[in-house]
Amino acid sequence: MSHEQARRWPERLGWVLSGLALVFFLIDALGKLLQVPQVMAGSQDLGYPIATVVPIGVLLLVGAVLYALPRSAVLGAIYLTAFLGGAVAAHVRIGSPLFTHILFGVYVAVLMWAGLVLRRPALLGMLLGRRQYPHPPRGADAIRHKRPANAAGEEVR
Repeated sequence: MSHEQARRWPERLGWVLSGLALVFFLIDALGKLLQVPQVMAGSQDLGYPIATVVPIGVLLLVGAVLYALPRSAVLGAIYLTAFLGGAVAAHVRIGSPLFTHILFGVYVAVLMWAGLVLRRPALLGMLLGRRQYPHPPRGADAIRHKRPANAAGEEVR
């Protein structure tokens, strides 16, 4: 394995994990949009009226598309994390089993975010509150991120 191949495997793994999460979201959305009987029954078991299943499928599809597009993947991940939080809450409300049902949304969210962070390593630093940018800020961003100065005009560290 060459040095270049060894350096790129985390990114490739990230695309695979992101793809798995995306397939899950698309299958779930299509099941709702096509009103598959098992999906409709499962939604009813969770307490959702039948009339809400298709709109939920549309919302899920929007999130999946946002996540699939590289420029909006972070926004899509945030959106889908909230969506998965709702799924966790729905399972808690009806008393579903913890590891197989309640935490399933957490498993998918971890898979989704792991894929995104492996594809974009600088994202982890930003999520953890470290100011890491893939490129140095320019223009208005450079001004906004400049260190504050004291009365003498010297940068404060």
